Amino acid sequence: MIRESFNGGWEFRPKVSSFAELGRGGAPWRLVTLPHDAMIGQQRFAPDGGSLEGGASAYFPGGTWEYRKTFFVPEEHRCRRVLVEFEAVYRDAMVYVNGDYAGQRPYGYSLFRVDAGRFLRFGADNDIRVEARAHRDSRWYTGAGIYRDTWLLTGPLVRVGPGGVRVTTPDTDTERAVVEIATTVENDSIAIRTPRLLTEIRDAAGNLVATDACQVSVLPGEPAIARQRLYVRTPALWRPDSPALYSARVTLTEDDGEADAETVTFGIRSLRLDPDHGLRINGETVKLRGACVHHDNGVLGAATFARAEERRVQILKDAGFNAIRMAHHPMSTAMLDACDRLGMLVMDEAFDVWTSAKSDFDYHLNFPQWWERDIDAMVAKDVNHPSVIAYSIGNEIPETGTPAGAAWGRRLAEKVRSLDGTRYVTNAVNGMLAVLDDLAALRSQPSDEAGINTRMADPGDMMNAVSSSDLVTRRTAESFSVLDIAGINYAEARYALDRDLFPNRIIVGSETFPTRIDGNWRLVKQYPNVIGDFTWTGWDYLGEAGIGRPQYATADGTQPGFAAPYPWLLAGCGDIDITGHRRPASYYRQIVFGLRDQPYLAVRRPEHHGKTWTGTPWAWSDSIASWTWPGSEGAPVTVEVYSDADEVELFLNGRSLGRKPAGDSHRFRAEFETVYQPGELFAVAYTGGTETGRHTVRSATGPVRLRAETDRQVISAGDLAYVALILTDAAGTRYTIADRPVGIEVTGPGVLLGFGSANPSTEERFDATEHRTYDGRALAVLRATGAGKIRLTATAAECEPAESIVTAE
Repeated sequence: MIRESFNGGWEFRPKVSSFAELGRGGAPWRLVTLPHDAMIGQQRFAPDGGSLEGGASAYFPGGTWEYRKTFFVPEEHRCRRVLVEFEAVYRDAMVYVNGDYAGQRPYGYSLFRVDAGRFLRFGADNDIRVEARAHRDSRWYTGAGIYRDTWLLTGPLVRVGPGGVRVTTPDTDTERAVVEIATTVENDSIAIRTPRLLTEIRDAAGNLVATDACQVSVLPGEPAIARQRLYVRTPALWRPDSPALYSARVTLTEDDGEADAETVTFGIRSLRLDPDHGLRINGETVKLRGACVHHDNGVLGAATFARAEERRVQILKDAGFNAIRMAHHPMSTAMLDACDRLGMLVMDEAFDVWTSAKSDFDYHLNFPQWWERDIDAMVAKDVNHPSVIAYSIGNEIPETGTPAGAAWGRRLAEKVRSLDGTRYVTNAVNGMLAVLDDLAALRSQPSDEAGINTRMADPGDMMNAVSSSDLVTRRTAESFSVLDIAGINYAEARYALDRDLFPNRIIVGSETFPTRIDGNWRLVKQYPNVIGDFTWTGWDYLGEAGIGRPQYATADGTQPGFAAPYPWLLAGCGDIDITGHRRPASYYRQIVFGLRDQPYLAVRRPEHHGKTWTGTPWAWSDSIASWTWPGSEGAPVTVEVYSDADEVELFLNGRSLGRKPAGDSHRFRAEFETVYQPGELFAVAYTGGTETGRHTVRSATGPVRLRAETDRQVISAGDLAYVALILTDAAGTRYTIADRPVGIEVTGPGVLLGFGSANPSTEERFDATEHRTYDGRALAVLRATGAGKIRLTATAAECEPAESIVTAE
């Protein structure tokens, strides 16, 4: 079918009932271009100010929104099929065409289509309206509205069905690959039709490498599947370090000419899995260096743009990750495309809930009636993407500890396998949540029963202790048995245990604490049946406010709460902040992975020196790579040095502060106590007495300057450019303690799509033209609306204006 973007020309507004609007009219409509997040522009509220959602949604209020669009349908489309495709609408979408109900989708992450043809006026303008709502239905910031791409699909009566070309590579080696292509052909005419089907495979350079043709007879109203086996000689295999891609074009031809055509992209690769070699891709064992990520794009809210997804994947890969677990919902098509191109492996996850609620009005209300259709949608979206290696059927589902839950797990796993038998099925199981109803009884057991009583003070130790108990072993055995890979959340204590108890069990750390990556990765390397680790999280995100924030004991011993109060906005955890800037934890992880041989130096904020740390296991130390602390001269300060070397030596203004051991046996880190003096701080790493690397941080000096750094100078119309606004000195050293408001003006064929910082607690908005920097940084995102030069001018107090010019072609 012909696919055209349907993103332009929409209007939206908050929705009230038609009865409430009688006599006074409704809220004004506002023109928008999709993708669009209706929630990110709302006014946040403290809990006593009217927000029912609270910290889970970053204190954004829920609501109901409606979108409308007028579009012309030519008369010649009367004999064609016309569909509207929504890659996702959050949530409880209702679609109306010319006032008539055309379709709906409760789940906010599923691709769905509505058949518009039954309601259209041909040769005339037509109206489409979409309603979406969000209200206490998630544990994180979801956004709302039509936040992913929309498409208008048109095709003849005999056509390739939408999403109807599926490619698998069941038999692959370096000499040749079998490429099996299953094409669904639909026939809405009143007669049997027998079109000719031609399939052509081309490599990345456009060279034709395989072809096949056949006839396919299609009965009226009864789709037919044409299955072809093609052979590609000396294939370029898709792997994370060389993600080679091919295209397959399927063309339907009848006596009167071409009827329809469809082109898909795919990769040729093989997957193998066993407890002795773990996961093998093209015969080579691969350990998953994984990041869990949510779907929001920081200052853009939930709006999903191809460039935003590509940028995230590239930054994550540059930081040392080779796998993403999309938590806890299906990944966008745009991110899947980026993972294919850049070589990032994917674990795509279906659901966060099944039949038990985690929020008052979440998907559990729809799951029993809709789960099969949503599984269908996820697999259909993923099936041609070589980056996808596993489907996760759930996350921390409480039912997994019950027989009924195990039955549900078996049902979901078999459904996935019936749709795609080429990939593996997992489920991210939290053993403690699986036995939560028995936790009180477990705590009363003697301390030699998994050490529960002595470990309750630390959440990480508690989860490990409970999850490694005999109770969890018994209660989750069946739920794990229905899977190809046992996803284990926060329970690395099970790795060695299960190696003995369940020798055929393949394990992945589907969600783990960032503070434990050194020990976790040691276990991943030690046990062949443990195929990887996925940290929570790779990228900071909106909502779950403050779960990873730095916390310290108060003078009266009061323990701070799990969630942070308003105006906290972000979770405050993640190797990478919401602007795409790498935090110290990211460099530490890269060293643990063995991907960085240089040391890394980070400094804890002096104002907290001497305080007792009480942060959660998701919280990294309150440190940044800075030696600019004006006002703290002579104050004590703690310096962290990360290194895989035997030992590290710290120097302050040329004076040695001593050597300390580092490396694996010391958790890849050393800590030094000193006092702050402006100047230069550097660390030197030694192995066997020989220097292996160094890292330096310097104090910023002199007047503060405002710099604008653009990720790309040339973009296409509709594409995005990211502009970092940074406060520095003349030498380019960032001023981390000189934050101030920065104002933005954009001229030319472009708009300011989002503007903000990584400040985890702020009342500032992302849709404003002024935002205060955080640790000396802010980020502006531009969208090109046409061809020409887009000029961004940034101003800040006591700084010369900074300018960035982006050319849109």
